[in-house]
Amino acid sequence: MTGLPPFVSRFLAACITIGVTLSLAPPATAGSVERRLYVAAPGIRNYLEFGGHGILIYDIDHNYRFLRRIAGAGMNADGDAANVKGIAANSTTQRLYVTTLQKLACYDLITDNLLWEKEFEGGCDRLAITPDGRQLFVPSLEKTHWNIVAGDDGRILKRLDGFKSAHNTIVALDGRHAYLADRSSPLLAVVDVDRQEVTRQIGPFSQSIRPFTINAAGTRVYVCVDELLGFEIGDLTTGKLLQRVSVEGFNKGPVKRHSCPSHGVGLTPDEREVWVVDAANQQVHVFDNTLDRPRQLASIPVREQPGWIAFSLDGRHAWPSTGEVIDVASKRVVTALADRRGTEVHSEKLIEVQFDGKRVVRVGDQFGLGRAR
Repeated sequence: MTGLPPFVSRFLAACITIGVTLSLAPPATAGSVERRLYVAAPGIRNYLEFGGHGILIYDIDHNYRFLRRIAGAGMNADGDAANVKGIAANSTTQRLYVTTLQKLACYDLITDNLLWEKEFEGGCDRLAITPDGRQLFVPSLEKTHWNIVAGDDGRILKRLDGFKSAHNTIVALDGRHAYLADRSSPLLAVVDVDRQEVTRQIGPFSQSIRPFTINAAGTRVYVCVDELLGFEIGDLTTGKLLQRVSVEGFNKGPVKRHSCPSHGVGLTPDEREVWVVDAANQQVHVFDNTLDRPRQLASIPVREQPGWIAFSLDGRHAWPSTGEVIDVASKRVVTALADRRGTEVHSEKLIEVQFDGKRVVRVGDQFGLGRAR
């Protein structure tokens, strides 16, 4: 470094030393993270033939090997297993939550222990949790209200009234808003989480809202509605309906459940594709979401009538409620969920949980939320 002032030479030498030191440091490894899929059953109505009763845990990294079953909470008044309605998890509190027809159950993700179980007036439907784990938005079972529930002990913090048929619920990944879908309304309610108040509505959509999902930016909502084989797209900033997208090449037909041809829609985590289910034809349809109007790309047959779709956090796998694991890139089924006896497992209520040692470090969601930043 001749010809340079001494202080410059010393600075550059220090930078080189730091660079060499950093280059020799071992890279961070992701090998210690273990990915698990938690599947709540009975997750298709009360059908015990699709997984029995409990929470089934699978090893995602080893071809979805069945690991164990957590004994199920949520027995009904007759002592029978009650339908599971929703599932959520939180890495901050290290807890798992499951709703059944009447109750909300809280589990310790490290020990598998049931911590508490609460019964709420009006029952429970598909819940959602804030990123900090402090608030659960728990809809009544298609009644007139949502309960905002404390994540630590299950006490009711506030009740939101004024609905007809409380049903599906999403909390945005940034935790600012909750989205409440009334089963009997074409309008999607938006809640300010800090204020715990409904501040606006999105829509109206063409008919009553069924399953839905949102993008990470909080600008788009993708909605299944009654009678539509396909989905609609709404603008979360203006509140307006933007597009109606129908599945081509397939006809609507009779369905076993949900009285809706498409009861399940999700975004791949990179938001480049929209996947929507087709119960009548036992298919999952894939749309290119990079265009101004989504374009149909592929249709994937599944083993029963699908009623839900979710994705792995890395975006490699799609999980329809019929229990197949679909490779997102190739659009091919690579394996299917089964219990210890080899019996098919189906569920609309499943979620990814990632562990580093004995600590939960990341969780997915049950709604196929977009995660593109």
